[in-house]
Amino acid sequence: MIFEKIHTVPTSDELIDKAFRRATRAKAGKTIRDNDSALRAHESMVMTSGNILSDNLSNIVRRFPNFDDLPDFYYELTDIVVGIDELRQALGGVDWASQKLHEISREYVGKIRKSKDPVTTRKEAFGRMASVMSAVEKHLIFLNEARNILRKLPDVRDEPTIVVAGYPNVGKSSFVSMVTGARPEVASYPFTTKGVLIGHFMRGHDRYQVIDTPGLLDRPMSERNDVERQAITAIKYLDAVVLFIIDASETCGYAIEEQKRLLDEVVQNFELPIYVVANKADHERFEMPDFVDVKMSTATGESLDIIVDKLVEMIDEIKKEKEEDQSVFD
Repeated sequence: MIFEKIHTVPTSDELIDKAFRRATRAKAGKTIRDNDSALRAHESMVMTSGNILSDNLSNIVRRFPNFDDLPDFYYELTDIVVGIDELRQALGGVDWASQKLHEISREYVGKIRKSKDPVTTRKEAFGRMASVMSAVEKHLIFLNEARNILRKLPDVRDEPTIVVAGYPNVGKSSFVSMVTGARPEVASYPFTTKGVLIGHFMRGHDRYQVIDTPGLLDRPMSERNDVERQAITAIKYLDAVVLFIIDASETCGYAIEEQKRLLDEVVQNFELPIYVVANKADHERFEMPDFVDVKMSTATGESLDIIVDKLVEMIDEIKKEKEEDQSVFD
């Protein structure tokens, strides 16, 4: 996944302790016979601590992705959950500190060589390094919190996608399971405690992903907070079609009229093709609504192949239109 390479971001105190312990070991490895060897020992302490701090901060910055290279879907989600501008500011602060620590260590190595009191000079260097680390402590804390959130984003690939929508208990997870032929991966998601269901199936050499986002596309917009509304809009960046499932038996606990209102909201909020399917065709209370494209049964498998064929056809049409639009600009 795109954020897996981000390691835990240590605090400034943890990095300082690590650097100064290594510096002490570096001095202990030196044999001090005279003033020159004493100077080299203190130089080694300053150089070692500076390198440890500078390199660790540089690695923190390097492990975060270049946000300009993120797919639009992940860029939008990242901006929602942690804030792109805040991330840039924090990473910029840490990068500045890395360079500053490098400069300080080189500066004080030169000073120690000319110093009559290398211990005091080395302590002064350590004090300046600690001051720089203190200045970026808030950035390190923020980046670690951001890292913990970003790693929870679902592993949504940049590939053809079917987004499943509809009220709870209409058969969405059953559809994902049956179409993908396996139990869907349940990934955590920062906008819902229920997790996002992701499954895949192959058609020829192409892989398609099927996503159910319980907690996002299963209730009216009026019941959502601002973050959830933004999270929904992020889905528009995928090469996707929406499969909206209606429970035409109403055994899910929602009347057809309520389900139709949710469908209308999805239509209004998505600039994506939407295919409407009535599930539970095997149920005795099933009645086919006039606004539905086709009926199916996840209990018996009725029409599943036909529906998947249609969804793949709709996705292929999207890809074709994009290719044609791109050719106009090339």
